[in-house]
Amino acid sequence: MDRRLLLTRSALGAAGTAVLAAPALAQALPQLRWRLTSSYPKTLDAIYGAGEVFARVVGELTDGRFAISVHGPGEVVPPLQALDAVQAGTVEACHTTASFYIGKNPAFGFATGLPFGLNTRQQSAWMYEGGGIELLNGLFAQYNAYGLPCGTTGAQMGGWYRKEIRGLADLQGLKMRIAGLGGTVLQRVGGVPQQLAGGDLYPALERGTLDAVEWLGPYDDEKLGFHRVAPYYYYPAWWEGAANTHLFINQDQWKALPRPYQAAIRVAANEATSWMVARYDTRNAAALRRLLASGTQLKPFPREVMDACHAEAMKLEGELAAQHPEFKRIHDEWSKSRDDMRAWFGVAELAFDSYVAAASRRR
Repeated sequence: MDRRLLLTRSALGAAGTAVLAAPALAQALPQLRWRLTSSYPKTLDAIYGAGEVFARVVGELTDGRFAISVHGPGEVVPPLQALDAVQAGTVEACHTTASFYIGKNPAFGFATGLPFGLNTRQQSAWMYEGGGIELLNGLFAQYNAYGLPCGTTGAQMGGWYRKEIRGLADLQGLKMRIAGLGGTVLQRVGGVPQQLAGGDLYPALERGTLDAVEWLGPYDDEKLGFHRVAPYYYYPAWWEGAANTHLFINQDQWKALPRPYQAAIRVAANEATSWMVARYDTRNAAALRRLLASGTQLKPFPREVMDACHAEAMKLEGELAAQHPEFKRIHDEWSKSRDDMRAWFGVAELAFDSYVAAASRRR
């Protein structure tokens, strides 16, 4: 027999064996059905949609054997109780914002982003290469959860205000929906922070129960209709230069998963993260143009406000590190990464972005 023909037949036989073996391997894995509860309104296709992207990719990677159904806020538990439901085992997983839970431990703030903290790329770098995921899971384990970034918004806007903010005096007594440690900073400069879920914000702003709200950026804010009752739109959200949303999985459920399913979850969460920021980056500009055309007044925060909030945020970091061992443990490593990345970004990214922005204004 011709030697080349023999080799060809052998190769085809090996390939056929591999093709037959793959389904057998898949069949050896269990068929699972999980529930994931989301903290975000279904009408917000980017932030809520990241949970759906995650679930879809897990299903695709496991040939449908691992199916995750996504449930909107209130369908299983209220939006701000998503992590509690995971901790108790009511659901296997949730998609939420970790900084909603700083009442459990202020170190949850690192998972979303600290005031005047990292930008989007820096936050991602710290999570995936700076040890952030591992550091945070040392915290999450204390609450019977395993966590991964599952979405990121990019830099956010500073919110909607019924009255103009000319200086610090205008923050005195200001009732504002603001989540996480940004609310603590606002309180220290005279504001009154409130934490409400996304679906509750418009009615509270319309009735005057709130003087201001922050949610995310133009694409979502337009859908929520804030421009109809608050004319002033401020930037930037100094409390969220980047904001990760998080996937939390019940710790026992995570440990019981076969390794291929754990890998599928990691890949799917990463894809959802990339998808979300891309969706916002490609849609925020058009939404902002529509808001401005409708009469929205776009304004930067006064320098006095930014400086006062920055000073209080830096004090707060130091105080929390002194008072909470878990915060200090994470902050020690996070701050090293922050300082190194800022030094590098100042050489390349900032110089490039600053020049291009200035050149674009001159055209």
